[in-house]
Amino acid sequence: MKSNKQVFSVSELTMMLKKSLETSFPSVWIQGEVSNLKRHSSGHVYFTLKDENAQIACVLWRSRAASVAVELDDGLKVQAQGAITVYPPRGNYQLDVVRLIPVGIGELQAAFEKLKAKLAAEGLFAPERKKPIPPFPRRVGIVTSETGAALRDILSVIVRRFPAVEVFLLPVRVQGAGAAQEIAAAIRDMNAYGEIDVMIVGRGGGSLEDLWPFNEEVVARAIFDSRIPVVSAVGHEIDFSISDFVADLRAPTPSAAAELVVPSRDELLETLGNICYTMHQNLSDRIASGRKSVATILGSYAFNLPRQMVASQAQRLDELERSLSVEVEHFLEITRRNHQSLQQRLESVGPGNILKRGYVIVRKETEVVMTSRRLKRGDRATLEFHDGEVQTRVEPQ
Repeated sequence: MKSNKQVFSVSELTMMLKKSLETSFPSVWIQGEVSNLKRHSSGHVYFTLKDENAQIACVLWRSRAASVAVELDDGLKVQAQGAITVYPPRGNYQLDVVRLIPVGIGELQAAFEKLKAKLAAEGLFAPERKKPIPPFPRRVGIVTSETGAALRDILSVIVRRFPAVEVFLLPVRVQGAGAAQEIAAAIRDMNAYGEIDVMIVGRGGGSLEDLWPFNEEVVARAIFDSRIPVVSAVGHEIDFSISDFVADLRAPTPSAAAELVVPSRDELLETLGNICYTMHQNLSDRIASGRKSVATILGSYAFNLPRQMVASQAQRLDELERSLSVEVEHFLEITRRNHQSLQQRLESVGPGNILKRGYVIVRKETEVVMTSRRLKRGDRATLEFHDGEVQTRVEPQ
């Protein structure tokens, strides 16, 4: 007996359902909470939208992800627009997302802008009132949830960059009722302790509702009144809070806050090594340059001129000494000859030579008689000849 039933293959039925769904729901809006968020290496984003009773798979292709202004995260309530499609290999239907809008963002954004304008008018955002972040802090204070990913990220970066830094944590709730008061109180307690060099205040990403404690006035004024420099690290890079504007420095993420607050030990060591190398190289270059300059000076004509002058004058002195010696010898020789000549002349006119020529010296007692009138009759006189003396008496004529 021949059967009249129609049998479809799995593929055929799936394709029929795919055509039916995609034709019936080319564009729908769905509201729900994001969960099971996965970012693929290809750039595509996969997540689930759920409410209390059901859920639907969603896909946001890479070509559209860059244009979506919402930072998706688990727990975020959104309205998503897209087309219902079927993925045949699994037989699943899903929402092909083309647009995302956070739920309730209008009212919260209006409150955000109102408080921002108020605090800006009071000068809480003024750049000149911001305190500098110390380049080498010894103690870092952290105000965040002790169970959140933000704390793990901050501690991981600090340990990696500069493990010698001391960390002080004041755990607080970072979302929900009363969270803002806890955060403000923790900031005041850090200042009361007073042994902190810089403080990080923040949390990980989330919806505007989740981040709202950091948009409350009590937190903004606690940050502004802090004597300790405050780094705000609230949410992801695209998230801005009132705390970001009041803080002395805004970090795009908690991890980035730790990067900004704590120096890198490895970079410091490398910098110090480069400085030492540069100093050593500069000193070596200066010594080499100095040696070259000294060698140039020592070899220069101007430097050696005094030495040459001294050597020349020493040689001149030797010549003068030899010349003087010759002159002295010549002078002494002439003097000796003149002396001999004078001596000969003196000897030639001396009494001895005169007596040899027949002259006689007459003395009366010890006195030489120069004239005959000095002798009288009967005086005794001594006659000195060249070869002896004789005594005589004066006789009358």
